[in-house]
Amino acid sequence: MNQKIKEKVSLVSLGCPKNLVDAEVMLGYLSKDEYEVTTDEMQADIIVVNTCSFIKEAKQESIDTILDLADRKHDARCKLLIVTGCLPQRYQEELAKELPEVDIFIGTGDYPRIAEIIAEKKGTDAQLCYTGDPNFVYNDELPRLQSSPHYTAYLKIAEGCSNNCSYCVIPSLRGAHRSRPFATLMAEAKTLVAAGVKELNLIAQDITAYGRDLPEKPSLEQLIHELAKLEGLKWIRLLYAYPDGVRDSLIELIKNEPKVCKYLDLPIQHIADPVLKNMKRRSGEDDIRTLIKKLRREIPDIAIRTSLIVGFPGETNEDFKKLLQFVEETRFDRLGVFCYSREEGTPAAEMADQVSERVKRERHKKLMRTQARVSFKHNRTLVDSEEDVLVEGYSEETELLLKGRSSRQAPDVDGQVYITAGNANVGDIVRLKITDSSDYDLIGEIID
Repeated sequence: MNQKIKEKVSLVSLGCPKNLVDAEVMLGYLSKDEYEVTTDEMQADIIVVNTCSFIKEAKQESIDTILDLADRKHDARCKLLIVTGCLPQRYQEELAKELPEVDIFIGTGDYPRIAEIIAEKKGTDAQLCYTGDPNFVYNDELPRLQSSPHYTAYLKIAEGCSNNCSYCVIPSLRGAHRSRPFATLMAEAKTLVAAGVKELNLIAQDITAYGRDLPEKPSLEQLIHELAKLEGLKWIRLLYAYPDGVRDSLIELIKNEPKVCKYLDLPIQHIADPVLKNMKRRSGEDDIRTLIKKLRREIPDIAIRTSLIVGFPGETNEDFKKLLQFVEETRFDRLGVFCYSREEGTPAAEMADQVSERVKRERHKKLMRTQARVSFKHNRTLVDSEEDVLVEGYSEETELLLKGRSSRQAPDVDGQVYITAGNANVGDIVRLKITDSSDYDLIGEIID
């Protein structure tokens, strides 16, 4: 009996880790439906591009990637090009007209039906578009094919957002905040840890809102307590915590639970009250300063990451100088800076006093230069200290050096640690003595 030849599918995921989880669920469905997953786009019969449209640069990256991969329909074996995620959810009609090369568009609420939709496409030459209600929430029973290294994974604890910041399109793309049920999260976490995951990165648009909308009202702290009981799990990392949701109980948990990384991603966006007010952020300057002081008083070795927006409508020179001074004196361990993106459909897009692109770029450059100095000085203070490091493989530049991340460095967005002496396997957590540093990276030797 002849064995059926499986069609090969390749998936490119753009944007944030939350998008990556969606992509892994799609891959799970496709592999379960007897497609073969490949990382080689030239060998793929079906190519899926999972897109982001949060800001202008993300939209452009998505469009460029789609157009580039559309060439595979001519110079390789691709028969179906599928675009999923935030971009079609937001711009379905425009994309259908402008991108005839795309065979299927699937929004943020319909991606679990991808295998079913592909089967439907095989019966028609028409371009298909599915961008309905975005309020889907996946559960642990859905297949998920992990694409990240075996030792680390993201655990998406909620979908959507209800904070309604004036610059943000997420509620229209992903719906209101919806927490995943407690039991579902624990079941998925157990599966991931049983498969070898040592580091769980908790993600959502706002992890501090977890549980408020569920009947039992479970808290983020309760979830972390239960996750910490999982044998084999070493690190729990907290990403995207809205400042006014960081309770004393959460600070105590980060301080006292050994498995919780001394790390907090705390996006504050700005420090000048007039800008924060126009952004519709609930935390003002005093709240932010008080919280950061408390975090560092209670957990002296905590690494705080934040994100900032420059060039928001109405941001004056004085507002920006205040932000610049704040970054210099606060000495964030990690910092991401974005130029404000004027997104149609948001209240901020209609505000007066829009800042020019030139001024935005200048402010971005100044802020990043300041942070580079801050980061370099901070990293120098770590020389001769010891860090636990998760080994991730060899350096891109030479196989003579291993590389990894400390517990105070998140995947993909923070720096790395280069290991100049000692042997370890990928996925090992080893003790290092830091011997040198650069602006964003550390260098060390294994001491155990």
